[in-house]
Amino acid sequence: MSRTIVLLGRTAAAAALGYAGYVAVTWYRYGRREPRCPSDPLLDRFFPHYAVRDCHERRVAAPASLAFAAAKETSLQRSPVVRAVFGLRSIPSRLAGTPPPQADERGIVQETLSLGWGVLAETPDREIVMGAVTQPWKANVVFRALTPEKFAAFSEPGFVKIAWTLRADSIGPSTCVFRTETRAVATDAESRSRFRRYWAFLSPGIRLIRYEMLRLLETEAERRFHVSAAMAS
Repeated sequence: MSRTIVLLGRTAAAAALGYAGYVAVTWYRYGRREPRCPSDPLLDRFFPHYAVRDCHERRVAAPASLAFAAAKETSLQRSPVVRAVFGLRSIPSRLAGTPPPQADERGIVQETLSLGWGVLAETPDREIVMGAVTQPWKANVVFRALTPEKFAAFSEPGFVKIAWTLRADSIGPSTCVFRTETRAVATDAESRSRFRRYWAFLSPGIRLIRYEMLRLLETEAERRFHVSAAMAS
């Protein structure tokens, strides 16, 4: 028993040390360019300048158009990991007496729209850009959609502009690379300071959701492709 307690203590200490290191590195790198992200002209229209740029990709054994449709229609609520992250994120609002939003299983895009985001641009069967202005450091986070023109020009102090994408790039008749990218920038110095702390401490959960989203869409896109191939044979 004592050995188990010691082992658990060491594991917790190592995890805490690793998290502290992550926070320090993320804080230091805030506002720096991310060279590993591929170019995205559609997103550049709304975010030529940013403080945060986070991108992820996954190779999918399915046509790009099918993978894109699967991504739009797959619900994040299918993942226990995502539900756990959302549950943790809702603790402050629960403590403040605000009930969390009801789970939405209509698909990623519809779920995002129901939270207050808006569609900034879309290339059929290829890419969609979602955007909102918000104050993510608050216990009860509210997302506000703007028209594409107003979003690009928005500079009201006290907010953060955030946009993220779903994008499928074909690399063959039955293979694609699916990508998601998030960009954000604060509108004034005080908001920048608040958002920098928020991103340094809470971005692991956001990135975990992105990883899970790619895993879900890969599974669903390949399932749909196998079904359609079987029906055609």
